[in-house]
Amino acid sequence: MKLDIPAGDFAGYIFDLDGTLVDTMPLHYRAWNRAMHLAGLKEELSEDLFYSLGGVPTRKVASILAENYGLTIDVEKVFHQKEALFMELQSEMKLIEGVVAFARKAVAQRIPVSVASGGPRDIVRHTLELMKLADLFPVVVTPEDVKLGKPAPDMFLLAAKRMGVPPARCLVFEDAEPGIKAAEAAGMKWVHVPSRPGRKQG
Repeated sequence: MKLDIPAGDFAGYIFDLDGTLVDTMPLHYRAWNRAMHLAGLKEELSEDLFYSLGGVPTRKVASILAENYGLTIDVEKVFHQKEALFMELQSEMKLIEGVVAFARKAVAQRIPVSVASGGPRDIVRHTLELMKLADLFPVVVTPEDVKLGKPAPDMFLLAAKRMGVPPARCLVFEDAEPGIKAAEAAGMKWVHVPSRPGRKQG
């Protein structure tokens, strides 16, 4: 994978997790598809809709999907079912090597790195531990740490603060539009990591 790194005097790097450091988005799609069927969905979940919500906090995704399909759901129940289904698929996860290599190189050069993920904290930490990335990222920000998740800038601004780096000197690695919008709202440059299988991303 070739990463298109913009020019800039960067002093810190912030990484999304799902679809950016770890190839999990197809697994999340399968978990959401099953969870929404259990909640009453009668058709296949739209992949376009699913991928457009990358990085959005999980409970909010459940609400958006239900509204899109005209379903009345128990958000908490769907949230927990979806995460349980995803946990069953975690053995299929793979690292996105090019991005992880960039993070490792930054750490070797003593440049701070962090994770800012829309997933629940326990799932995010479990994924990092499972993929042997936990020691690489001492700073981890999830929606539980902020008032607003992506596409609001809160998570990236908090990650920058915890790294001790001014927002303007942070570079964000993201696979989805909500995260890219969040980076721009935080005044940060970004790198797009394509996460959708079999589809060219521009």
